[in-house]
Amino acid sequence: MSTTYTLDTATSRANPTPAPIKRLTVPAIRRRKGAEPLVMLTAYTVRTAQLLDPHCDMLLVGDSLGQVVYGLPSTVPVTLEMMAAHGAAVVRGSYHAVVVIDMPFGSYEASPEQAFASAARLLKETGAAAVKLEGGEAMAPTVRFLTERGIPVMGHVGLTPQAVNVLGGYGARGRTEAEAAKIVADAVAVAEAGAFAIVIEGVVEPIAVAITRAVDCPTIGIGASAQCDGQVLVGEDMLGLFDRVPRFVKRYDDLATRIGDAAAAFAVDVRSRAFPGPEQVYAPKE
Repeated sequence: MSTTYTLDTATSRANPTPAPIKRLTVPAIRRRKGAEPLVMLTAYTVRTAQLLDPHCDMLLVGDSLGQVVYGLPSTVPVTLEMMAAHGAAVVRGSYHAVVVIDMPFGSYEASPEQAFASAARLLKETGAAAVKLEGGEAMAPTVRFLTERGIPVMGHVGLTPQAVNVLGGYGARGRTEAEAAKIVADAVAVAEAGAFAIVIEGVVEPIAVAITRAVDCPTIGIGASAQCDGQVLVGEDMLGLFDRVPRFVKRYDDLATRIGDAAAAFAVDVRSRAFPGPEQVYAPKE
């Protein structure tokens, strides 16, 4: 059974967690290769996790929180402390999905031993099921080291945001034959090292199709191909909270406009003294 937290609605604005059910597992995700597509969205808070969890197979606590939550210029400044705090919140707010936490830049690249220490800390402090790390052939030994020691790993190839300074930007990868071949080789190496799934980000579509056919674990696309074994988006992008819409994003709502309209209506009521009304104030006892 999954670990769940029933919240006291007398003291918390969050809804109580539904009755405990069996949470999805990493092996269950791996078995979805070639089956019904996997659904994954990012989540960074308890309330967002509660709302997304019933509809997702996996929730990703992405290091994209550096930009989405903290307004940082890239994911590079994100720390283990940030990932642990938000990861724990998402686990507390979910009961169904497998929660995967990004390993932040600088927390795993130096050695497999460094990666194990960082990953073990994240899993211990959050209760998450798995970690995700970026990189291909160079990181395959680390993926194997972690997997053999009981830490499930999701890979990430193609456009790897932590390497933005090397890549020179966020453009699609694999437009040359050499780069395309390297990305496919990276994915195969990570899969053979034991990754239970691989995110393929920002690549020319035939690369994503080739990887999906070449590896025996599920592929999760973002700016990749509908033929991947699943898809992931940043939740805030999917909900329309930002003005900029990357090519690979489909907006399913326009929450930015709706939130702005609600705030404007609140401001009008406050300035006209229409809020609070009799229903929002406490009358003395008679």
